[in-house]
Amino acid sequence: MSSGNTFFAHTTEREDQADWQPLQEHLEATATLAETNAAPFGCGNMAKTMGLLHDLGKYSTPFQRRLQGESGKVDHSTRGAMVAAERYSFIGKLLAYGVAGHHAGLANGRDQGTRTPLAERLNRDVPHLNPAWEDEIPLPETAPEPEAFSLNPDQRSFQFSMMGRMLFSSLVDADYRDTEAFYTGIEGTSVERTGFPSLETLREELDKTLSGFTADTEVNELRLEILNHARNESEQSPGLFSMTVPTGGGKTLTSLAFALDHAIRHGLRRVIFVIPFTSIVEQNAAVFRQALGPYGDTAVLEHHSAYQDDGQKAPEAADKLKKAMENWEAPVVVTTSVQFFESLFGDRPSQCRKLHNISGSVVILDEAQTLPLKLLRPCVAAIDELARNYRTSLVLCTATQPALKAGDEFKGGLENVRELAPDRKRIFDRLKRVTLRHIGDASDEDIAGALKENDQALCIVNNRRHARCLYERIADEPGAYHLTTLMCARHRSEMLAEIRERLLEGLPCRLVSTSLIEAGVDVDFPLILRAETGLDSIAQAAGRCNREGKRASEDSEVRVFTVADDWPMPPELKQFAQAARAIFRQFDDPLALEAINAYFRELYWQKDKELDANDILGRVNRSQVDNLPFEWVSDQFRMIESTMIPIIIPYDDEARDAIKTLEYADRIGGISRRLQSYLVQIPEQGYKALKSAGAVQPIRQEEFGEQFLVLVNEDLYHPRYGLNWDDSVFIRAENSVL
Repeated sequence: MSSGNTFFAHTTEREDQADWQPLQEHLEATATLAETNAAPFGCGNMAKTMGLLHDLGKYSTPFQRRLQGESGKVDHSTRGAMVAAERYSFIGKLLAYGVAGHHAGLANGRDQGTRTPLAERLNRDVPHLNPAWEDEIPLPETAPEPEAFSLNPDQRSFQFSMMGRMLFSSLVDADYRDTEAFYTGIEGTSVERTGFPSLETLREELDKTLSGFTADTEVNELRLEILNHARNESEQSPGLFSMTVPTGGGKTLTSLAFALDHAIRHGLRRVIFVIPFTSIVEQNAAVFRQALGPYGDTAVLEHHSAYQDDGQKAPEAADKLKKAMENWEAPVVVTTSVQFFESLFGDRPSQCRKLHNISGSVVILDEAQTLPLKLLRPCVAAIDELARNYRTSLVLCTATQPALKAGDEFKGGLENVRELAPDRKRIFDRLKRVTLRHIGDASDEDIAGALKENDQALCIVNNRRHARCLYERIADEPGAYHLTTLMCARHRSEMLAEIRERLLEGLPCRLVSTSLIEAGVDVDFPLILRAETGLDSIAQAAGRCNREGKRASEDSEVRVFTVADDWPMPPELKQFAQAARAIFRQFDDPLALEAINAYFRELYWQKDKELDANDILGRVNRSQVDNLPFEWVSDQFRMIESTMIPIIIPYDDEARDAIKTLEYADRIGGISRRLQSYLVQIPEQGYKALKSAGAVQPIRQEEFGEQFLVLVNEDLYHPRYGLNWDDSVFIRAENSVL
């Protein structure tokens, strides 16, 4: 402590301590920010109390001596957790998780993990506090409680665990913000976090964009009808919605228009788009930026594991969005399902910091049917809880609506889900553009023959090796193409540009692809051949056929076939295909609304015990508040289990230039972004094979480790097959869905 008996939270280089931050000031400022963060979900007083307690251990002589230069670590988090648990009983125990873990992360209540359990920490011997703290820090006399809380008796402990993470988020963000403000203020480099365009401003720009759309075709007429109907529905109270619109029905901008209207009408704060595939995140973020005109770059935050700023934005916009990525305070956030849901079940401060900004928002869950089955019940529970207690409106947006409602007999299903699309049966009937049929068993020779007989056709199969084998059978035919994720995105984009041009000009175009073509790729073939898979994927494949409705449905065919035994179906697809097969037997039109609903009910019935494969909900709900398994849940909730490693492909001169620049550049953000379109993700076994052969090398390994791996043997990248070699270990590993 200084001679003036002042307690400090943070220090500077000044020995006279004139600009050190007083501890009382930091605790009060953090408490105020935390209260603001949690106010939208009615837990402001609880978060404020956590803010006052989080650094209480700094009121100890050992910690203040450390600030003066003494060596050694001092636990400054546990004492505040102890005070919370002692003073506030049940609520105090919930607050204690976040206070104790505001640096290291949320621990389990009593069970061992990599972090010390909370119960053990609450019995730890930590430095005593100087009594002065009670004069400086005005704690509430009674336990702070939520303003309103809708209890679900079946999910009680799960609800409290969600509240614990939301409060943790509110505290962590507040602590970061006040600490950042102190240090950037000292350094004179503060970045303004506010000043984003208002939602009203964004809606004005979107209206300008939408005003240019005309009903010049039947499809465009229906798109406008869907748009106008959804916007009219924005008056409905916040909660759960569905938007069931066929592929090509204009869901992307319709959902944005609804979200802005709904948010403005009900005082919600932002729009969050949750999208299953990184490539579609990038694609939709670009669509939104364009639709929002001059405000797009500032307003739209794109956040996923691959994102780096491209250096094209104005510096102030780039800096603002970089800060906003930490806590999602931008007005429009576009992110992945992995980022969204793993954060909701996370335990690390950096992971959870953004959570409080989900409350009071509109969340669009795009392609909702792609939620992983083994985590489906926890995901549905989180969706329900966000709508129930966090003033969040969530929209399940898809052409193939999963049967997740209570009325669908889904255990723990969603209630009061309101549909945003008009007369769905009529819309689906009018947008029916294909004839779908199952043709039974088909050999590779049969499929290759069908591709040769038709000048324009697309064949989609379930693994890379099969796609390559079929392509090799037709490679000499005019307009033969092959797409795989072993090609970098730039390569695929160039090929797709050629494919679209040939299709438009009526030239021969025969494409063999893995399911990557179904992820929002805009192509229009008269014939689709689809290897047997789930009905939702078949519907996505059908969206690549007669996309603009310019041909009669009887002239636009989707043929589903059973693959020969030479190409066994990936295990994860077998039950999807079985459920789809049952629908083909029961319904004349397997893509009708009632058929889709029956498909998901059949699938969920088959998978019932696997919809929470790790028993996440069961374990949490069997736990009391003093034993919530925060760290265990985070470890168990993994939407992607396999480790994929990105390899940079020196595909063209731009890639080679970026690689060369990366070798000596001081700032790598913009360069890293330039290289995103030159990455190929491969399994760990494949990487080990390449590494052992000396075919890949890291850039600046001493600084970046193996973050930037470059293919140095360019002979292994083939213009038709992408990253290509004969290592048998890799071939077995990459016999995968994509």
